[in-house]
Amino acid sequence: MSEKKPKIKNAEKIIFTTGKRKRAIARARFKLGTGKVTMNQKSIETIGNELVKMKIKEPLMLMGDRAKGYDIIINATGGGIMGQVDAARQAISRGFVEIIGEEAKKTFLSYDRNLLVYDVRRTEPHKPPRSSQGPRRYKQRSKR
Repeated sequence: MSEKKPKIKNAEKIIFTTGKRKRAIARARFKLGTGKVTMNQKSIETIGNELVKMKIKEPLMLMGDRAKGYDIIINATGGGIMGQVDAARQAISRGFVEIIGEEAKKTFLSYDRNLLVYDVRRTEPHKPPRSSQGPRRYKQRSKR
């Protein structure tokens, strides 16, 4: 009995996707290859700590063997390291949805909605009378 290969919609093309998180933007390029993943010209094995590596690898682990057939080149700018990592994992997930289709979309949405959907939360702006302390903090006052 021969093994059934999963249907892949856009197998031959180079696919470009983007992901965003706060001020960070990540652009991912998918092309047929050996499963190599680089972010800002560095292998994902060499960047950040274990949490950073695991966050970037989440969409790859969810896709399993189907992720091994593509080289992914990510260029992330703006924001901090965690914002860039979240933007990168969103770009990777969107790329697999474009390549594989509805099955990948269901997998990602059931695992974590933010793998595909933009997170709209922002920091609250500081208010005028107490601008240095934060948006809601009042100045401490003594009763006596």
